[in-house]
Amino acid sequence: MLRASALEIPELDLREMGTMIQSRVVVEVSGQVQSLLDSLETTTLEIAVTGESGAGKSTFINALLGLNDGDHRAALTGVIETTTSPTPYQHPHLPNVRLWDLPGTGTPCFQAEKYLRQVGFESYDFFIIVASERFRQNHAELARAVGAMGKRFYFVRSKVDQDLRASQRRRPARFQEVQVLREIEADCIHQLRNEGLASPKVFLVSSFELHKFDFQRLQDTLADELEGHKRHALLLSFPSVTAAAVQKKKDSLHRHIWKKALLACFVSALPGLPIHLNIPMLMRTLLSYHRSFGLDDESLGALAVTASKPHRELKDQVCSALGKDLSENTVQAILSQAAVYGQVAARLVKNKVPLLDNLVAGGVSFVAAYYLLHTALDSFAQDAQRVLGRAYELEDEVQGSLCYPPEPGFIYD
Repeated sequence: MLRASALEIPELDLREMGTMIQSRVVVEVSGQVQSLLDSLETTTLEIAVTGESGAGKSTFINALLGLNDGDHRAALTGVIETTTSPTPYQHPHLPNVRLWDLPGTGTPCFQAEKYLRQVGFESYDFFIIVASERFRQNHAELARAVGAMGKRFYFVRSKVDQDLRASQRRRPARFQEVQVLREIEADCIHQLRNEGLASPKVFLVSSFELHKFDFQRLQDTLADELEGHKRHALLLSFPSVTAAAVQKKKDSLHRHIWKKALLACFVSALPGLPIHLNIPMLMRTLLSYHRSFGLDDESLGALAVTASKPHRELKDQVCSALGKDLSENTVQAILSQAAVYGQVAARLVKNKVPLLDNLVAGGVSFVAAYYLLHTALDSFAQDAQRVLGRAYELEDEVQGSLCYPPEPGFIYD
C-alpha cells in the first residue's frame, strides 16, 4: 500500500503545474481574441459611385475620403468625364475600404445590365447614384438593374449648395432655405417615380459642405442597412462632420475595447513576459482612434482648407492630454494611474490563492488597458466636437465638449 505521504505533491510542483495550465489557456484564448480582431480589421468595404458626366461623382468621392482635389490620392475632377473604367480610390487610413469611381451613365445607348456587367457589379457592397440636376431614365434603369441583382442603391442629389445660391439670387425677398430643399427633394422623388421607382431614397448633399443637408442621414441609412463588421468599417471610414457622426464612431469603437484590453491582460498573464510589451499594441490602437476622429495633422489640415480656417486655430481645439501628446510616456502614465485601482484587490487575491498570481496580474492589466482606451475615446470624441465647432462656427459644439475626466464607473458602461 502507498503511504499518504507518497501522494503529497510538493508546493513547488503545484505552482509549476498551475503556471503551465494558465499559460496554455491564455495562449488559446488570446488566439481566439486576436482572430476576432483580425476579422474586424480586415473586413473589406467596396462602395460604387456612379452617375452622369459632370454630376460631381469624383468630388463626392474625395469628400468621403477627406481629401482635397489637389491631393495625389484624390479622384480626378473636371467639367468633362474623366473616368473611362472603374477606378478604385483607397481610404487614406483604412486600406480595406475603397470607393470606386465608375464610368458615366449618360450615353444615348446606355444599357443598365450591360453596364453593370462591364463594371463588375458583384464586387461592390452597394451603389450610390449621383445626379446634379435631374434624375433621368438612365438612373432609374440602373437602379432597377442593381436591385434585380441583389444590391442596394441610393440616390444622391449633389451640388445643392449651388441650387440654394441660385434660388436666393432669383427670389431674395421670398427665399427660405428649408422650403427650397423640400422642393428639390420632392422634385427628385417625382422624377424617379415617373420612371417607375416606387420608393426611391434621395439624399441632398453638398460635397463642399458635408456637415449640412442630408449627408448625416445618408450615413445613418447606410449604416442601418449594413451588418456587422461592414457597418463598423463604414462608420470609421466616413468623415466625422457632425456631432452625431462623432458619437456613432465612438460607440462603434467602444464595442471592441474589451478585445484589446483582453489582449493586454493575456500578455501580463503569461509568466516571464514584461508588462511593457502591451505598449506598442495600445499605441497602434490609440493612433488609429486619433486618425478616425480626424485629429491627426493631415486630417486637420484638410479640414482647415475645406472650412477656410487656419490650421493652428483648429489644432488649438485639441485639449485632451492624449490628443496633444500621444506618446508612450503619456500612455505609460495613464496605465500606471489605472493600475493603482486594481492593486488592493490584486493583493487580496494573491494572498488567498497564490496559484493565480499571473492571472491576477493579467486582470490588473485588463483594467488599466480598458481605462486607457475608454479615456482616449471619450477625450478624442470631445476634441473632435470642439474642432468641428470651431471649423463650422457651431458654438454649441465648442461650448458643449469641454474636457472632463472619465467617470469612476467607466468600466460598467
